[in-house]
Amino acid sequence: MSSPAAEGNALTSSEYIQHHLHNNSIGEGGFWVINLDTMFYSWLLAALMMFIAYKMGKSMNPDTPSGGQNVLEAVVEFVQSQIKSIFPGSNPLIGPLSLTIFVWVFLMNAMDLLPVDLLPELGQLVGINYMKVVPTTDLSTTFALALSVFALIIYYNIKIKGPIGYLKMFLFHPFGKYMIPVNIIMTTIEEVAKPISLGLRLFGNMFAGELIFMLIALLGGASLLGLIPQVLFGSVWAIFHIMIVSLQAFIFMLLTIVYLAMAHQDMEEEH
Repeated sequence: MSSPAAEGNALTSSEYIQHHLHNNSIGEGGFWVINLDTMFYSWLLAALMMFIAYKMGKSMNPDTPSGGQNVLEAVVEFVQSQIKSIFPGSNPLIGPLSLTIFVWVFLMNAMDLLPVDLLPELGQLVGINYMKVVPTTDLSTTFALALSVFALIIYYNIKIKGPIGYLKMFLFHPFGKYMIPVNIIMTTIEEVAKPISLGLRLFGNMFAGELIFMLIALLGGASLLGLIPQVLFGSVWAIFHIMIVSLQAFIFMLLTIVYLAMAHQDMEEEH
């Protein structure tokens, strides 16, 4: 897991970190930049998730369940228990959506547990100079997920409350009809904060974890002795990071359920 800076290459510690934080992108800049590495790894993990689900679905046996089936059933039951405790009524979309979010975000987060130089170094062997392998350390990924959830929040708010009921939420919540201008500002901030908090929370935690792995990689040196603190601290942080990887996937899923549950409530129920 030794770094270019530690091995005496041209890169300094700062340049090494900047290199690892640089996406493999195309585009002129700004909004129209496409991060190819983010798209590749997120789609690859989505395809892997679908392939495993397909294979598990075909081989499931209620009489003699395999170890993989037991794990899958445990995850499904865990997600279902969260939905039952939070979500009012029933909606056939919430279960599959929550399960997909939890597993997909977990897989994207778990890419951070690979040695920080492994895939970028392999990429350089085939001429790929820049490669970020953790999709959730890219704001494009976390905000795309958050905005997708936000679109569902708006959809169900309008579907359950009706267009007039949704408008009333901005006019009369939270301070009543005599504070309409304040209500509009407060409710707008409250609604906009949902996707922002979803996206930034996931990005911030995963970005910080990735940065710590880079700093640990810089502890290694040209000598064998220099690898000891790198391996020691890297192993300890990786074990701790497993909890962060799982927790961030759980929080994103849980907040999605909470926000959609709020969207399914009538104005009278909210009061």
